[in-house]
Amino acid sequence: MKIIETERWVPSKEDPSRSEYIGQRTGQEVFEELRQQLENMGCLPDEYFLLDQRWENGREIPEGADIFCTTDYGASEGIYLDVYLKWYEDGNPVTKGFITGKTLGESGDDLDRMFLISSAITKAFHGDGASHARYIRLGESQIPASGVFHLSLEEQKTIIDALITQHEKYLGLIANTESLLRRMTGGITQYIDQMGRLPLQINNYDQITLAVRDGNLDAFKSLLTQVLEYSDDLLTQTAGRSGEVGSKMMILLMAACDHFGSESYLLASKLAVKTGDVERLRFLMDQAETYTLEMEPGFVGRMIRDAYSLNPYIGREMMDHATNEQIAAAPAELMLAAAYNRDSRAAFTLARKGIDITGRASEVIRQYAQRGDAWELEQLIKDGMKIQPTNLSALKACVQSDLLGSAKLLLEKGTDYEKFLSWAKTIGYELPAVAAAELSEYWEQLDPGRTQGQDPGMGGMSLG
Repeated sequence: MKIIETERWVPSKEDPSRSEYIGQRTGQEVFEELRQQLENMGCLPDEYFLLDQRWENGREIPEGADIFCTTDYGASEGIYLDVYLKWYEDGNPVTKGFITGKTLGESGDDLDRMFLISSAITKAFHGDGASHARYIRLGESQIPASGVFHLSLEEQKTIIDALITQHEKYLGLIANTESLLRRMTGGITQYIDQMGRLPLQINNYDQITLAVRDGNLDAFKSLLTQVLEYSDDLLTQTAGRSGEVGSKMMILLMAACDHFGSESYLLASKLAVKTGDVERLRFLMDQAETYTLEMEPGFVGRMIRDAYSLNPYIGREMMDHATNEQIAAAPAELMLAAAYNRDSRAAFTLARKGIDITGRASEVIRQYAQRGDAWELEQLIKDGMKIQPTNLSALKACVQSDLLGSAKLLLEKGTDYEKFLSWAKTIGYELPAVAAAELSEYWEQLDPGRTQGQDPGMGGMSLG
């Protein structure tokens, strides 16, 4: 079993035989890899297994942090498994919660199972002397004398039923049996290697799907060229597969293919967000034009929008990585989402890269008005956030929200005040007298002589 690393290492450019430390992995990325590994082993707690909120939003695991587990009955119900990180700051120990798992069961049998899950987590980070986390040594077909198995009552019944009916040929395996096979052999692909025969009637595509789920890179490589007709589906599977092995599978697949469907590529990007792997998302962004046929201008922007809705931290990292052209073509909903989230960092990144919010401008303006952040809206417009001059509704939203500073900026950016007044008249909207007077005066300053014949006291409507 490959140990889960909390650090990032890459081959040295000067000496490829050596590795260089480049930083720490994020808590979410490590959590997703651990969750995937436990799921493959049939070792996830049955109620929940959750990352502590403090490690979301891209927080990195501290350098030198150790990982340990505690397991105990809950105060009111169930049994809890808590995973902690411990490190030192200025010579003082710091311990913070990392992950919490729970089972609703409260029997001794349930307690034993939670302790075995705790053991599997410890081995995932510290190793187990080449012994499998399912308590069987790699390459051995016999269970070692020191091996420990924990079977629930339901799993025990599964084995008893299998022994009673072993003369019958199974055409399929129920969930408990598959889970047990995974725990005993490391996954169905390893079972095939050890037993020399198929446990199920499965084709090459089924096998590579299991290889992705089990993280069996060798099996994936051997089957890849035989299932390229399923490349779109495999892209979504590998992109969403946590850990380094998922990244390697995705890159191998992309190297073997010419292109993917645009919707499959978008889905793959969304699934990759859950892995917490920012580099994987950046890679998908960089390769989008190469691997999607007739890519629309706003395609990468849609990738960023979807990512931001799922994980704002990763979305912001993708915004930083995107080119000005990619952001300029991004959906206006992206800026609206940043406004709803009160995410000034994202908003200013989008503005400085020239996002065009014309289609949702009124909603963005009203959101900033409700927040009372007139200064931020003005600065976003100054920094480059685009609202096309033809969008007269945006100017109306500014006037209605008493954001006259932003309204003046829209006039500076090309919105025609006279056309706005004419349009307002046709829809039956009358400007407040104070706003009409101030904007008329400002319009005159921008282009002297164009407001002659207008009476601010009449709501800025033309008398001619």
